[in-house]
Amino acid sequence: MQPFGCYLLEDVLGFPDRIERTVEVAHPPEKVWAALTTAEGLCAWFGNEATIDLRPGGAARMRWNEEGFTAEMRVERVEEPTVFGFTWPISGLPADDPRRTYVEFTLEPTGAGTRLTVVESGFAQLSGDAHGKAYHGNTQGWTSELAELVGYLDAA
Repeated sequence: MQPFGCYLLEDVLGFPDRIERTVEVAHPPEKVWAALTTAEGLCAWFGNEATIDLRPGGAARMRWNEEGFTAEMRVERVEEPTVFGFTWPISGLPADDPRRTYVEFTLEPTGAGTRLTVVESGFAQLSGDAHGKAYHGNTQGWTSELAELVGYLDAA
């Protein structure tokens, strides 16, 4: 139970709104930043094809060939080399649905490399099955994608 007057969004809504994952990467922030914010880096670990206009308001696009899925993204935050954020469509909704989630990567230098945290929020705008499908799918997705990022960085 939360102290009087202090509630978690999850307590009010009854279901989680955000996914958060942190990984320790044995590479400097500049190398991790390039993997997150360049077309070459993104298509090496995240999708099969990528374009990005790295400025707030800039367009980005990711395509996954196996799934036949393309995500139109909007760059929201760029603070090189520590914070990168974008919005993107919610999986399972029609292509013309205006709802999006916000994804933010935070990079912190550590003695051994970089602590990378990814937070995706905005799932509370969904209900029922749509929420469950999008939230659980992206929870599994970030676990898999971050493992691919680490593998890409270690091989590069």
